[in-house]
Amino acid sequence: MNDSSKFLALKDFPVFSMIDDHSLNDLASKVDFVRCEKGKKIYRMDQNIQFVYVILKGSVKIGRNTGSGRVMIKDLVYENEIFGENVFTSVDRRQEFAETIQSTSYFKIPLEVFKDLIVHHPEFADEIMKIIVERLNALESRIRSFVFDKAKQRIVDFIKRTGELRGIKIGLDECLINHGLSHKEIALITDTSRQTVARVLGELKKDNVIHFSARKPSKILIRGDFGLS
Repeated sequence: MNDSSKFLALKDFPVFSMIDDHSLNDLASKVDFVRCEKGKKIYRMDQNIQFVYVILKGSVKIGRNTGSGRVMIKDLVYENEIFGENVFTSVDRRQEFAETIQSTSYFKIPLEVFKDLIVHHPEFADEIMKIIVERLNALESRIRSFVFDKAKQRIVDFIKRTGELRGIKIGLDECLINHGLSHKEIALITDTSRQTVARVLGELKKDNVIHFSARKPSKILIRGDFGLS
């Protein structure tokens, strides 16, 4: 991808909308374009922080390996979103990993270039702070859910949240999501088991509040009575 194409792609990102064309052209000349397949690590835990990333197409899961050998998925990031942005700490190594959920293309922004954008564009800095705070709030909400909600409710909340954030409106009262995750990955997000995820999704399908096919289970049609706002 040449610099002109990079500039046009960056200009379409909401997070860069407040940056002037001159600065955006300069940014385009400094970012790297990467395309990789499903299941590829973009960065690993304890790796030096060198880049911030923005997704053009695809999706990425952010997680960490716990001391007990389990994996905790902290967040899911989709196209037109930024990740790896929380770099203003005393820690210079990644505290989590990032792995593609599906075939994904993205830009790598060198760390010093990203920090320079923050310093010279206050509105951009405000937007990045909002993203960091929103993700911390979402993580706190999930922790509360782990403590107080039953397994079925956590899975229902995952579907609702995905529908609200990423759903495509179908007709008057239906919404289509494509979360791209296996039952095991949903279990890691909701702190349940793979068997529980399969059972709950089966129950919701039987009750006709969602629909999915056995061939493409990650595509879920959410019915209007599921309770999405």
